[in-house]
Amino acid sequence: MSDDMTRVVLPTGIELEVLDTGPRDAETLVFLHGFPENHRTWRHQIAHFSGRYRCIAPNQRGYAGSSNPQEASEYTIEKLMGDVEHMADALGVGKFTLVGHDLGGVVAWAMALTGAMKDRIKRLVIANAPHPFILSSLLYLNQHQRAASQYIRHFRDRENDAMIREHGLLQLLVKALDFEGAASMEDAERKLLLKEWANPDTAMAMINWYRAGLAEVPPMDAPYELPADYSLPPLPNVAIPTLIVWGMNDVALPVANLDGLDALVDDLTLEKVEGSGHFVTWEAPDKFNAALETFLTAR
Repeated sequence: MSDDMTRVVLPTGIELEVLDTGPRDAETLVFLHGFPENHRTWRHQIAHFSGRYRCIAPNQRGYAGSSNPQEASEYTIEKLMGDVEHMADALGVGKFTLVGHDLGGVVAWAMALTGAMKDRIKRLVIANAPHPFILSSLLYLNQHQRAASQYIRHFRDRENDAMIREHGLLQLLVKALDFEGAASMEDAERKLLLKEWANPDTAMAMINWYRAGLAEVPPMDAPYELPADYSLPPLPNVAIPTLIVWGMNDVALPVANLDGLDALVDDLTLEKVEGSGHFVTWEAPDKFNAALETFLTAR
């Protein structure tokens, strides 16, 4: 269960646990995990690709044994993007393919949209993480997405802080998500996550990702219409080659998140994975790996 992790100290003082494996002179893949996991989200991908690619997978700030500052202000998207850039610099990485799932995908989308590291990110790969423009409108207009996102309102509610401090993350997941655990996850992986979630500082740090930003989530009784002052930032289309791998049974992010992607991404490859839910990286690893293999070869 123990990976050979490197501890990378960033110029900001943040320290990241990083799995850095594969040939150092090979093309590099950087993997960003999502909530509520760790770098092992990518265990099947790293096992498949690390013989031919340098694979770098950090525990992002707030997760596992990486630095876990307790203030929500330490988890802005700018700081999370900065972690990726500083990590790449520290590890001597030039150009690379950026791969993100869930909140890791949110960071990856942000980097592609803002042009962060634009001369170094060669390709973008997103696994069940919504384009921010599409999600933003769905939260106002789509009942399914709004209902599925109500857990974020629980995560942002400071009245839950005492519970997090006393019990860690699991009780909040049960309260906000009716969480019963992932049946298809290996027991060893589940036990590892439960151990990490039990640390109250880690639990609070993970929740701070939701408190520092992301889209506003209206309550269920709010009107299903865009606010009068609704606007989107003037960001360009994603121009780099982009692969979207989407587990089609995702209950947190309905397939409406795929509508309109081709108008926002200039070079889009979309792989729909039937029979898989949100955690497509390990629920359907063979299909994910095959899609990524084809994409890396073609682009």
